[in-house]
Amino acid sequence: MSRRTKASAVDLVPARLYGLRKSTTVVLTIISSLFAVFVLAPLVWLLINATKDQADVYGSFGFWFAGPFRLFQNLAGLGQDISGAGIFVNWLGNTLLYAVVGAIGATILSALAGYGFARFQFRGANALFFLVMATLLVPITSLALPLFLVYAKVGLVNSIWGMILPSMVSVVGIYLMRTYIEASVPKELIEAARIDGASELRIFIRIALPLSVPGLMTVLLLTVVAVWNNYFLPLIIFSKNGLYPLTVGLASLSQAAETGSKADLVPVLITGGLVTVLPLIALFLVLERYFRAGALQGSLTG
Repeated sequence: MSRRTKASAVDLVPARLYGLRKSTTVVLTIISSLFAVFVLAPLVWLLINATKDQADVYGSFGFWFAGPFRLFQNLAGLGQDISGAGIFVNWLGNTLLYAVVGAIGATILSALAGYGFARFQFRGANALFFLVMATLLVPITSLALPLFLVYAKVGLVNSIWGMILPSMVSVVGIYLMRTYIEASVPKELIEAARIDGASELRIFIRIALPLSVPGLMTVLLLTVVAVWNNYFLPLIIFSKNGLYPLTVGLASLSQAAETGSKADLVPVLITGGLVTVLPLIALFLVLERYFRAGALQGSLTG
């Protein structure tokens, strides 16, 4: 047994210690299994149908393979402007740019704001924090028109910064970082550093950030997913196909497939959906241990 397997076995807590009966455990296991099937079924469908041609997509069972195997031809189709709307690779590059730059900026700003709310006492701090949290209650659709008018005034329509700048503001990230810093960065340690003459910036960089890595990774992961899946904002600000992210690009590809004017476009669209979700799955697997630690810490203190 490997060291990691042994460590995982030690972390497991028997169900009896939670006071759960065996029947309750069985019911919860069944519910969890059904939920897993519900979540994984679309991904399995994408994986299977990405290997088919258009006739087999419509004429065969959706959850089983059918010949001929056309996965590589469908992948090659993603590199061609077969829809007249743009190239998938270009949309993928745009999405990576928006997600990476926006997520890094959101993580930095959330860490700064969360540290300020958690470790600085000033008049109106709680009121300001609650005001920031209240923005979560505002529906994004109600901001569509004023957002577009503001963007038009400052020249951010059809600009990559029009997508990146709003993505760098994460209200959920601010809440998570405040919660995590309150729990993981002792006040006594900060006071000791101040007595030793360390500046606030040095304390933040050398003490707060290293102790908040799981929280930072959690905010980074959540922001990447949010920007990656963002459809409404780019739909408003972009009218040029070359600036589309995957969400809007695949929607335009779907419209071309519905018209029936392009041959074998549906399998390419399905393959594009599969390729779209794979980077997020890979990112989650890489950051899973940080995400689990950050979420657990937030649940214990929030």
